[in-house]
Amino acid sequence: MLIGMSAASAPPRVLTIAGSDSGGGAGIQADLKTMLALGVHGMSALTAITAQNSVGVQDFWPLPIEAVEQQFRSVVDDIGVDAVKTGMLASAELTSAVARLIGTLAPEVPVVVDPVSVSKHGDALLAADALDALRGELLPRAKVVTPNLDEVRLITGLDVTSEDEMTTAARALAALGPRWVLVKGGHLSDQPESVDLLVGPDGAEMWLRAPRHDNRHTHGTGCTLASAIASRLALGDDVPAAVRTAKDYVTGGIKAGFPLGAGIGPVDHGWRWR
Repeated sequence: MLIGMSAASAPPRVLTIAGSDSGGGAGIQADLKTMLALGVHGMSALTAITAQNSVGVQDFWPLPIEAVEQQFRSVVDDIGVDAVKTGMLASAELTSAVARLIGTLAPEVPVVVDPVSVSKHGDALLAADALDALRGELLPRAKVVTPNLDEVRLITGLDVTSEDEMTTAARALAALGPRWVLVKGGHLSDQPESVDLLVGPDGAEMWLRAPRHDNRHTHGTGCTLASAIASRLALGDDVPAAVRTAKDYVTGGIKAGFPLGAGIGPVDHGWRWR
Protein backbone atom coordinates (compact mmCIF):
# COMPACT_ATOMS: atom_id res chain seq x y z
CA MET A 1 0.00 0.00 0.00
CA LEU A 2 1.26 3.47 -0.86
CA ILE A 3 2.12 5.83 2.00
CA GLY A 4 -0.85 8.05 2.78
CA MET A 5 -3.43 5.60 1.46
CA SER A 6 -5.74 3.71 3.80
CA ALA A 7 -7.81 0.63 3.16
CA ALA A 8 -11.47 1.33 2.46
CA SER A 9 -13.92 -0.01 5.00
CA ALA A 10 -16.03 -2.93 3.80
CA PRO A 11 -19.66 -2.27 2.86
CA PRO A 12 -22.44 -4.21 4.58
CA ARG A 13 -22.51 -7.92 3.65
CA VAL A 14 -25.64 -9.54 2.20
CA LEU A 15 -25.96 -13.24 1.43
CA THR A 16 -28.40 -14.57 -1.15
CA ILE A 17 -29.40 -18.23 -0.92
CA ALA A 18 -31.06 -18.90 -4.24
CA GLY A 19 -30.94 -20.52 -7.66
CA SER A 20 -29.04 -19.47 -10.75
CA ASP A 21 -30.83 -17.96 -13.76
CA SER A 22 -28.72 -18.75 -16.82
CA GLY A 23 -30.42 -15.88 -18.67
CA GLY A 24 -29.18 -13.39 -16.07
CA GLY A 25 -32.49 -11.68 -15.31
CA ALA A 26 -33.56 -13.29 -12.04
CA GLY A 27 -32.15 -15.53 -9.30
CA ILE A 28 -28.62 -15.16 -8.01
CA GLN A 29 -27.70 -12.97 -10.94
CA ALA A 30 -30.47 -10.44 -10.24
CA ASP A 31 -29.68 -10.53 -6.52
CA LEU A 32 -26.01 -9.69 -6.96
CA LYS A 33 -26.74 -6.92 -9.49
CA THR A 34 -29.24 -5.39 -7.07
CA MET A 35 -26.80 -5.57 -4.18
CA LEU A 36 -24.09 -3.85 -6.21
CA ALA A 37 -26.53 -1.14 -7.31
CA LEU A 38 -27.55 -0.46 -3.70
CA GLY A 39 -24.04 -0.34 -2.30
CA VAL A 40 -23.63 -3.58 -0.37
CA HIS A 41 -21.30 -6.54 -0.81
CA GLY A 42 -23.24 -9.45 -2.29
CA MET A 43 -22.39 -13.08 -1.50
CA SER A 44 -24.09 -16.26 -2.64
CA ALA A 45 -24.98 -19.81 -1.69
CA LEU A 46 -26.30 -21.47 -4.82
CA THR A 47 -29.25 -23.85 -4.31
CA ALA A 48 -30.10 -24.88 -7.86
CA ILE A 49 -29.07 -24.46 -11.47
CA THR A 50 -31.67 -23.59 -14.08
CA ALA A 51 -31.61 -23.79 -17.85
CA GLN A 52 -33.56 -20.60 -18.41
CA ASN A 53 -33.98 -17.85 -20.98
CA SER A 54 -36.46 -15.17 -21.99
CA VAL A 55 -39.18 -17.67 -22.94
CA GLY A 56 -39.13 -19.92 -19.87
CA VAL A 57 -37.39 -22.41 -17.62
CA GLN A 58 -36.44 -25.45 -19.64
CA ASP A 59 -35.15 -27.47 -16.66
CA PHE A 60 -33.54 -27.16 -13.23
CA TRP A 61 -31.30 -29.23 -10.97
CA PRO A 62 -31.20 -28.74 -7.17
CA LEU A 63 -27.73 -28.87 -5.67
CA PRO A 64 -26.88 -31.42 -2.95
CA ILE A 65 -27.72 -30.31 0.58
CA GLU A 66 -24.05 -30.57 1.56
CA ALA A 67 -23.06 -28.15 -1.20
CA VAL A 68 -25.52 -25.53 0.03
CA GLU A 69 -24.47 -26.01 3.65
CA GLN A 70 -20.77 -25.72 2.78
CA GLN A 71 -21.28 -22.52 0.78
CA PHE A 72 -23.23 -21.00 3.67
CA ARG A 73 -20.68 -21.96 6.31
CA SER A 74 -17.73 -20.86 4.17
CA VAL A 75 -19.19 -17.39 3.76
CA VAL A 76 -20.72 -16.85 7.20
CA ASP A 77 -17.88 -18.29 9.27
CA ASP A 78 -15.17 -16.26 7.54
CA ILE A 79 -16.74 -13.12 6.08
CA GLY A 80 -19.83 -12.73 8.24
CA VAL A 81 -23.23 -11.47 7.16
CA ASP A 82 -25.46 -8.46 7.88
CA ALA A 83 -28.60 -9.65 6.07
CA VAL A 84 -29.83 -12.72 4.20
CA LYS A 85 -32.21 -13.15 1.28
CA THR A 86 -33.62 -16.52 0.25
CA GLY A 87 -35.04 -17.30 -3.17
CA MET A 88 -35.52 -20.54 -5.11
CA LEU A 89 -35.20 -23.51 -2.74
CA ALA A 90 -36.86 -26.10 -5.03
CA SER A 91 -37.34 -29.03 -2.64
CA ALA A 92 -38.57 -29.82 0.86
CA GLU A 93 -35.12 -31.03 1.86
CA LEU A 94 -33.42 -27.83 0.70
CA THR A 95 -36.05 -25.66 2.35
CA SER A 96 -35.59 -27.45 5.67
CA ALA A 97 -31.80 -27.29 5.39
CA VAL A 98 -31.84 -23.55 4.68
CA ALA A 99 -34.19 -22.97 7.61
CA ARG A 100 -31.75 -24.81 9.88
CA LEU A 101 -28.81 -22.79 8.60
CA ILE A 102 -30.63 -19.51 9.11
CA GLY A 103 -31.40 -20.62 12.65
CA THR A 104 -27.66 -20.57 13.42
CA LEU A 105 -27.38 -16.85 12.69
CA ALA A 106 -27.39 -14.17 15.35
CA PRO A 107 -30.92 -12.92 16.12
CA GLU A 108 -30.10 -9.45 14.82
CA VAL A 109 -29.35 -10.69 11.27
CA PRO A 110 -32.52 -9.98 9.24
CA VAL A 111 -33.76 -12.62 6.82
CA VAL A 112 -35.91 -11.73 3.80
CA VAL A 113 -37.76 -14.74 2.36
CA ASP A 114 -38.91 -14.57 -1.25
CA PRO A 115 -41.02 -17.76 -1.43
CA VAL A 116 -40.21 -18.48 -5.07
CA SER A 117 -42.59 -21.09 -6.43
CA VAL A 118 -43.48 -20.11 -10.00
CA SER A 119 -41.40 -18.34 -12.64
CA LYS A 120 -42.53 -15.28 -14.59
CA HIS A 121 -43.45 -17.70 -17.39
CA GLY A 122 -45.55 -19.97 -15.16
CA ASP A 123 -42.94 -22.69 -14.64
CA ALA A 124 -43.00 -24.44 -11.24
CA LEU A 125 -39.86 -23.80 -9.17
CA LEU A 126 -40.92 -25.31 -5.84
CA ALA A 127 -41.96 -28.91 -5.29
CA ALA A 128 -45.46 -29.34 -3.85
CA ASP A 129 -44.10 -31.25 -0.85
CA ALA A 130 -41.88 -28.29 0.07
CA LEU A 131 -44.82 -26.10 1.09
CA ASP A 132 -45.05 -27.62 4.57
CA ALA A 133 -41.35 -26.92 5.19
CA LEU A 134 -41.80 -23.39 3.88
CA ARG A 135 -44.78 -22.74 6.16
CA GLY A 136 -43.56 -24.49 9.27
CA GLU A 137 -39.78 -24.06 9.21
CA LEU A 138 -38.68 -21.15 7.03
CA LEU A 139 -41.38 -18.50 7.39
CA PRO A 140 -41.16 -18.41 11.21
CA ARG A 141 -37.50 -17.40 10.82
CA ALA A 142 -38.21 -14.55 8.38
CA LYS A 143 -38.10 -10.89 9.28
CA VAL A 144 -39.87 -10.13 5.99
CA VAL A 145 -41.67 -12.42 3.54
CA THR A 146 -42.45 -11.11 0.05
CA PRO A 147 -45.00 -13.30 -1.80
CA ASN A 148 -46.76 -12.37 -5.01
CA LEU A 149 -50.41 -13.32 -5.41
CA ASP A 150 -49.66 -16.71 -6.99
CA GLU A 151 -47.42 -17.54 -4.03
CA VAL A 152 -50.05 -16.29 -1.59
CA ARG A 153 -52.52 -18.76 -3.10
CA LEU A 154 -50.08 -21.67 -2.85
CA ILE A 155 -49.10 -20.91 0.75
CA THR A 156 -52.49 -19.94 2.20
CA GLY A 157 -55.08 -21.24 -0.26
CA LEU A 158 -56.48 -17.71 -0.64
CA ASP A 159 -57.24 -16.42 -4.14
CA VAL A 160 -56.67 -12.66 -3.93
CA THR A 161 -58.58 -10.54 -6.45
CA SER A 162 -58.90 -7.19 -4.63
CA GLU A 163 -57.09 -4.90 -2.22
CA ASP A 164 -59.41 -5.95 0.62
CA GLU A 165 -58.42 -9.56 0.05
CA MET A 166 -54.74 -8.56 0.18
CA THR A 167 -55.29 -7.55 3.81
CA THR A 168 -56.86 -10.93 4.63
CA ALA A 169 -53.99 -12.74 2.91
CA ALA A 170 -51.33 -10.71 4.70
CA ARG A 171 -52.83 -11.58 8.08
CA ALA A 172 -53.04 -15.27 7.16
CA LEU A 173 -49.35 -15.20 6.24
CA ALA A 174 -48.45 -13.32 9.42
CA ALA A 175 -50.05 -16.13 11.42
CA LEU A 176 -47.34 -18.46 10.04
CA GLY A 177 -44.63 -16.57 11.93
CA PRO A 178 -42.80 -13.95 9.83
CA ARG A 179 -42.48 -10.59 11.59
CA TRP A 180 -43.43 -8.56 8.51
CA VAL A 181 -45.46 -9.56 5.44
CA LEU A 182 -45.27 -7.76 2.11
CA VAL A 183 -48.03 -8.93 -0.24
CA LYS A 184 -47.19 -7.86 -3.78
CA GLY A 185 -50.28 -6.87 -5.74
CA GLY A 186 -48.69 -6.40 -9.12
CA HIS A 187 -50.81 -9.23 -10.54
CA LEU A 188 -53.99 -7.21 -9.93
CA SER A 189 -53.84 -6.10 -13.54
CA ASP A 190 -57.14 -4.22 -13.41
CA GLN A 191 -55.60 -1.66 -11.04
CA PRO A 192 -54.17 1.58 -12.49
CA GLU A 193 -51.26 1.38 -10.04
CA SER A 194 -48.94 -1.33 -8.77
CA VAL A 195 -50.13 -1.81 -5.20
CA ASP A 196 -48.30 -3.67 -2.42
CA LEU A 197 -49.31 -4.09 1.22
CA LEU A 198 -46.89 -4.27 4.15
CA VAL A 199 -48.25 -5.56 7.46
CA GLY A 200 -46.12 -5.33 10.60
CA PRO A 201 -45.92 -7.28 13.85
CA ASP A 202 -48.37 -4.88 15.50
CA GLY A 203 -50.88 -5.37 12.67
CA ALA A 204 -50.30 -1.89 11.26
CA GLU A 205 -50.70 -1.60 7.48
CA MET A 206 -48.65 0.40 5.00
CA TRP A 207 -49.87 0.58 1.40
CA LEU A 208 -47.29 1.25 -1.30
CA ARG A 209 -48.42 2.52 -4.67
CA ALA A 210 -46.41 3.17 -7.80
CA PRO A 211 -47.17 3.91 -11.45
CA ARG A 212 -47.87 0.83 -13.56
CA HIS A 213 -45.50 1.13 -16.51
CA ASP A 214 -46.53 -0.25 -19.90
CA ASN A 215 -43.52 -2.53 -20.24
CA ARG A 216 -43.72 -6.33 -20.43
CA HIS A 217 -40.01 -6.77 -19.70
CA THR A 218 -40.35 -7.48 -15.98
CA HIS A 219 -38.35 -10.68 -15.49
CA GLY A 220 -36.68 -10.73 -12.07
CA THR A 221 -38.93 -8.28 -10.23
CA GLY A 222 -39.51 -10.54 -7.22
CA CYS A 223 -35.85 -11.45 -6.75
CA THR A 224 -34.86 -7.83 -7.20
CA LEU A 225 -37.35 -6.49 -4.69
CA ALA A 226 -36.42 -9.00 -1.97
CA SER A 227 -32.70 -8.39 -2.52
CA ALA A 228 -33.23 -4.64 -2.40
CA ILE A 229 -35.07 -4.96 0.92
CA ALA A 230 -32.29 -7.12 2.36
CA SER A 231 -29.69 -4.63 1.13
CA ARG A 232 -31.43 -1.68 2.74
CA LEU A 233 -31.87 -3.60 6.01
CA ALA A 234 -28.12 -4.31 6.00
CA LEU A 235 -27.54 -0.59 5.50
CA GLY A 236 -29.54 0.16 8.65
CA ASP A 237 -33.06 0.95 7.44
CA ASP A 238 -36.05 -0.22 9.42
CA VAL A 239 -38.46 -2.46 7.52
CA PRO A 240 -40.94 0.19 6.29
CA ALA A 241 -38.10 2.40 5.01
CA ALA A 242 -36.33 -0.56 3.40
CA VAL A 243 -39.51 -1.69 1.63
CA ARG A 244 -40.32 1.82 0.42
CA THR A 245 -36.81 2.35 -0.99
CA ALA A 246 -36.79 -1.12 -2.55
CA LYS A 247 -40.11 -0.54 -4.28
CA ASP A 248 -38.84 2.75 -5.72
CA TYR A 249 -35.76 0.95 -7.04
CA VAL A 250 -37.78 -1.86 -8.62
CA THR A 251 -40.27 0.57 -10.14
CA GLY A 252 -37.41 2.34 -11.88
CA GLY A 253 -36.04 -1.01 -13.04
CA ILE A 254 -39.40 -2.01 -14.50
CA LYS A 255 -39.75 1.29 -16.34
CA ALA A 256 -36.31 0.75 -17.90
CA GLY A 257 -36.73 -3.00 -18.54
CA PHE A 258 -35.38 -4.01 -21.92
CA PRO A 259 -35.97 -6.78 -24.49
CA LEU A 260 -33.70 -9.82 -24.62
CA GLY A 261 -34.34 -12.88 -26.75
CA ALA A 262 -37.80 -13.76 -28.00
CA GLY A 263 -39.73 -13.48 -24.72
CA ILE A 264 -39.85 -11.43 -21.53
CA GLY A 265 -36.76 -9.32 -20.91
CA PRO A 266 -35.37 -8.33 -17.50
CA VAL A 267 -35.80 -5.26 -15.37
CA ASP A 268 -32.81 -2.94 -15.66
CA HIS A 269 -30.81 -3.25 -12.45
CA GLY A 270 -28.49 -0.45 -13.55
CA TRP A 271 -31.16 2.06 -14.56
CA ARG A 272 -29.80 4.73 -12.23
CA TRP A 273 -26.44 4.66 -14.02
CA ARG A 274 -27.74 4.97 -17.58
